[in-house]
Amino acid sequence: MLLLKKSVTAITIVFLSLNIISCGIYKRADVKDIPVNVDDRVAKNIEEGRGVKFGDKRNKGKSGPASFASSNSMWKAALDSLDFMILSSADYGGGIIITDWYTDGSSRESIKITVRFLSDEIRADGLKITVHQKICDKSKNCTISRSTTGLANELKLNILKRAVKIEKKLTEKKISAFRKQFPKRQAPKKD
Repeated sequence: MLLLKKSVTAITIVFLSLNIISCGIYKRADVKDIPVNVDDRVAKNIEEGRGVKFGDKRNKGKSGPASFASSNSMWKAALDSLDFMILSSADYGGGIIITDWYTDGSSRESIKITVRFLSDEIRADGLKITVHQKICDKSKNCTISRSTTGLANELKLNILKRAVKIEKKLTEKKISAFRKQFPKRQAPKKD
C-alpha cells in the first residue's frame, strides 16, 4: 500500500512537471537571430542587457549595495539632475530621493522635490516625481501645496534622457571591456 502511494505521488509529480514545462515557459528562438560565434552571442546579450553573473572572483570585496546603487542608470541620472539641491534623504533600497526646501534666495517661494523609483528600467512610468511648493508671506506665514507647474514633467524627461545616455555609455564600456578580454579569434587558415 505504501509503495503504491509513493509510485502514484512520483508519477503525479513527473506528470505535473511535464505539463508545467510545456506551458510556454521555454521560448523558441529563430536560428537566424542567434549568432553562431560564442563571442558574438555574448556581445549581443550584453548589448541587450541580458545575462546572469554568479560571482566575480577578480573583484572580491567590491560588491554590495553601494556598487549596485552606482550601476543603476536611473538612480545616477536622478542624482545628476538634482545635484544643485541639498538632499534631505536618499535611500537606494527604498527607491526614494527627497530634497530639502530650495529657493533662489530672492523670492518667498521654495520647492521640495521627491523622486520615487518604481522600476529599475528606463521607462517613463518607472519614476514618480512630486514637487511641493512653499509660499511665505511677509509675516512668515507659509502655505505648502503640490505644485501644478510642469516642473515635475520637465525633471522626469531630464532624468530619463540622462539615464539613456548613462546606460549607453555603460553598455559601450562593457562591450569594449569584453572585446579587450576576448578579442575575436581568427579562423584557421586552410592549406
